[in-house]
Amino acid sequence: MNLRINKYLSECGIASRRKSEELVEQGRISINGKIISDLSVKIDTEKDVVAVDGEKIKFEDRVYFILNKPKGYITSTSDEKDRKTVIELIKTDKKIFPVGRLDYNTTGLLLLTNDGDFSNKMTHPSNRIVREYKATLDKPLEEKDKERLSKGIILDNRKSRFSSMEFKEIKNRKKVNVTTVEGRNHFVKRMFSSLGYNVKNLERIKFGNFQLGKLRPGEYMEIKKKEIEKYIDVKGGKKIGK
Repeated sequence: MNLRINKYLSECGIASRRKSEELVEQGRISINGKIISDLSVKIDTEKDVVAVDGEKIKFEDRVYFILNKPKGYITSTSDEKDRKTVIELIKTDKKIFPVGRLDYNTTGLLLLTNDGDFSNKMTHPSNRIVREYKATLDKPLEEKDKERLSKGIILDNRKSRFSSMEFKEIKNRKKVNVTTVEGRNHFVKRMFSSLGYNVKNLERIKFGNFQLGKLRPGEYMEIKKKEIEKYIDVKGGKKIGK
């Protein structure tokens, strides 16, 4: 198989295509021992030896997983404090990484893959991928505050809002489902905190068109590449996950 260098690096899970082009321009990529600068060069996946900063990389098939992340796991490939990572929960011989992040004690839907392009599409702000969460608050949410969070408040010096808010239990205003296209760190918790609410529990139940289904905490399932293509525009020409 012949692939352009940026696609090859992305398929190897090194970086997105755009970031891969930057690696080439920085002189960090070599083919068969020779540093390259031509972004149009193609790789023979069966014969060519490609290295990043002198370290050989290997072409691997793309893999995709949905994990129901439990509490107490770091959304990372490693942790300097030696805490448990979400990578430990999935049995695979591929070098996978999380798509975006969930806080240490936030649970729910997390995607993991070795596909840099897919990860970039799902997390890039311009694609406005919808996230849905179940939030449990420390006190009932007042109607005036619900309206403010829906219309927008100032967070990080810019107007921020939830796309929708819904009480799943009519008489329990501590439990509310929220949707947002924001991927900022701790966004849901900070939105509520700005109005004096503490989020006791937070679970992500939807990310784009991906849903948790019946997965229990700590359980995962693999999604085949042909199924992934149903969820995104693999040519990158349209908005995805809506």
